[in-house]
Amino acid sequence: MTRVPILMYHSVSDRPNEDTKPHSVRPSDLAEQLAYLSENGFTPLTLGALVASVNKSALPPKPIVVTFDDGYADFHSAALPLLERYDFPATVFLTSGWVADADGDAAGRPLDAMLSWGQAREAAQTGIEFGGHSHSHPQLDQLRTEELRQELRKNKGLLEERIGAPVATMAYPYGYSSARVRREVRRAGYFAACAVNNMIAADRHDMLAIPRLTVARHTTISMFMRAVEGSAVPLIYLRERILTKGYAVVRRTRYGLQRVRGNV
Repeated sequence: MTRVPILMYHSVSDRPNEDTKPHSVRPSDLAEQLAYLSENGFTPLTLGALVASVNKSALPPKPIVVTFDDGYADFHSAALPLLERYDFPATVFLTSGWVADADGDAAGRPLDAMLSWGQAREAAQTGIEFGGHSHSHPQLDQLRTEELRQELRKNKGLLEERIGAPVATMAYPYGYSSARVRREVRRAGYFAACAVNNMIAADRHDMLAIPRLTVARHTTISMFMRAVEGSAVPLIYLRERILTKGYAVVRRTRYGLQRVRGNV
């Protein structure tokens, strides 16, 4: 069975704000983590390259995927230099309405300073893959179908127009989706999409619900090493997985009530 750790990062900063702090990592921690991967034989891939390799049954030794959600400005200033130092490609899932110079396309509420389109293009030229992350970062599974389609398609269209490269991968804001959301993701032209779930990705997983492992401020190097090596992953992420399952029930109930009331 194919098993691939897919890591989920957000902000990379020594001084994150209160909104991004729980999911941020220090640049020194990211450097230590990338050094471990580099020194222990891991082969870094973008999400798109991973899916292509799986389809061709040609995975390299110890594949791993590094992803960043939202598109914070510190990806360009702090993460990108470290990725270049260790010769690591990565995938950035970018919220188009949050981009620093979104101007008339601005939507939602950015949690911190965000990448500009120019910085995104510069990163793409170094081998960074950009994927979708919706336009305004809503809870996609709670939207009316037409609103859902607009979120997905406007995001994809803007990314392709402004960055100048095809966009075929995405990640769900907050990590949640539903069968309806995944159908619309496929119809929008994506061939792979990431959730969270905090487990190692395997070939049994739906390509539109690929699990990832959260890397956050509380992730010690010991936890990180065990997670990427596939050792005791359920125990490392026990609390997160319990919360995820509980919140999934809440979300399904909320959506069901909205349908009964005719709101979706």
